[in-house]
Amino acid sequence: MRVGMFLNYAGGFREAADEVAELERSGVDLVAVPEAYSFDAVSQLGFLAARTSTITLASGILQLYTRTPTLTAMTAAGLDYVSDGRFELGIGASGPQVIEGFHGVRYDAPLARTREIVEICRMTWRREPVVHEGAKYRIPLPEGEGTGLGKPLKLINHPVRDRIPITIASLGPKSVEQTAEIADGWLPMFFHPERAGEVWGSALAAGAAKRADDLAPLDVFASPALAITDHPDAVLPLVKPQLALYVGGMGARGRNFYNDLIASYGFEAEAALIQDLYLDGRREEAVAAVPDELVRAVSLIGPASYVAERIAAFRAAGVTTLAVTPLARNSAERIALMTGFRSLVG
Repeated sequence: MRVGMFLNYAGGFREAADEVAELERSGVDLVAVPEAYSFDAVSQLGFLAARTSTITLASGILQLYTRTPTLTAMTAAGLDYVSDGRFELGIGASGPQVIEGFHGVRYDAPLARTREIVEICRMTWRREPVVHEGAKYRIPLPEGEGTGLGKPLKLINHPVRDRIPITIASLGPKSVEQTAEIADGWLPMFFHPERAGEVWGSALAAGAAKRADDLAPLDVFASPALAITDHPDAVLPLVKPQLALYVGGMGARGRNFYNDLIASYGFEAEAALIQDLYLDGRREEAVAAVPDELVRAVSLIGPASYVAERIAAFRAAGVTTLAVTPLARNSAERIALMTGFRSLVG
């Protein structure tokens, strides 16, 4: 099992690079750089590539709608080049609030877009002339929709690898099935090891049955919060604001992927209450309504022996990469926490 860490949206690039270099020395396998409506992930990933030498660098995630498919492919190839083949491309649809609210782009057809972007990226990395006729992307632009001067082109540079790993963030049954079919890795959010098979097992199996022979087994990511502590009850509240934000505030009633997920875990009434409180502007009450049981299930918080048991539960549920969010006050504490976590995972 690989050990990884998600960086904070708000961290400074130089400070983060110093920390990641120390994490690399301590045996951490991977760091992932998120991109919501913060600084772009690519700038930081390039900076980290220059300051590290062995650790895997991943985007977690680049949003489907914010770059053309070929720009996504070019960016991934560039990051793989400057990191000497250490980049993994994480992509995902994000949600309407960010895509339409921050980028001003219509949020539509995430399944079709995901499949086509993966196809175009892999075609580009093989240095084939990019010719794609899809439902959402047509390359070159067809005659009559532009100047008529477009022609098939291929990537000028020779990529370090012609098959950069692609991890897809997905939650719904159809998107998870497609991920299991076409992706190198799968990144779900709020992974509950005891309920994952019940919620996603059928979709993963259906996708795996259509998986190409040249794809390795799916790398399954989980991204729990981490705290190795003898006082877990004091730490659980730190996770609740994020859960309340996603379950309650990311979307609208009837269209919130994270709310649907938590409800499918058996917290249907709690998910509905959190959403009602959050959307009514009662955010502190929404945070308080997040059950401790849910936080414990999707996190790694407790004494070392308990965290080791939970690591075993994630492993038994099929997780192959634990890319955690460490709950620590400063860089020194994060490094110590990740070093201890590395030894627990083995």
